[in-house]
Amino acid sequence: MAMIDVRNITFGYGDTPVFRDICFSMDKGEIFCLLGPNGCGKTTLLDCILGLLKPDQGRIMIQGKDSSACPSGHLSRSMAYVPQTHESTFPYTVSDMVLMGRAAHIPFFSTPGPEDLRIVRQVLDQVGMADMSERPYTMLSGGERQLVIIARALAQKTPAIVMDEPTAHLDFRHEFIVLETIMNLVRSQGLAVIMATHFPNHAFHFESRDIPTRVALLHRGSFLSIGPPRKVLTSASIRTLYGIDSTIVSFDNNGAPQSHVIPTKGETA
Repeated sequence: MAMIDVRNITFGYGDTPVFRDICFSMDKGEIFCLLGPNGCGKTTLLDCILGLLKPDQGRIMIQGKDSSACPSGHLSRSMAYVPQTHESTFPYTVSDMVLMGRAAHIPFFSTPGPEDLRIVRQVLDQVGMADMSERPYTMLSGGERQLVIIARALAQKTPAIVMDEPTAHLDFRHEFIVLETIMNLVRSQGLAVIMATHFPNHAFHFESRDIPTRVALLHRGSFLSIGPPRKVLTSASIRTLYGIDSTIVSFDNNGAPQSHVIPTKGETA
């Protein structure tokens, strides 16, 4: 049984179609990268998977159950969400922000117990933020906030995490830390990760580290191609998707084969 199974879903806003007949499935221990230009519908597709939007047609199965018929509690215990950015005007501590991820497991009118607090400490340690547990969230850098939001998602203890451009607005160091954190979680805990991204090289990076990775190219409302990065990400597909000429460069990275997309200088479609 697939962790997530998307079956021929179609969605539009009124008379404006966004995508049609989208199909894919994924299992635990896999990263599924969703690529496409701005406005192609990546976030809308993720919102449908999360149950925030209802497809016009088709079905989304989460652990074998139709998501449209599932109570919100089931979905929140099946999938966690990491948005592009997150702002908070109230100075919650880092620990309190992460503790919010336990809401799906704490009954109404109850308070967090010792196990909830243990999980908060555990996930903060996993993302390298344990030393900042009592710092106000509003005083963190953008990269540090993103790691806290990932920790909050981990605190939900779900088998799948949906990430919408988790490295957006991050500097090079924090981008690398987030990518490494994602890979370690997939490898050590067998999580299923769906990640929308603007950077094809993210998929190549995961693949080079022997993480089961697939890429789906969302173009003009449908998948142009879907499969392993080394097969899907080509100069031709990059040109169709983004309208630029590029070269796929492969090299040896400390014994591991790796590829990168490099735009061709001065040439656009």
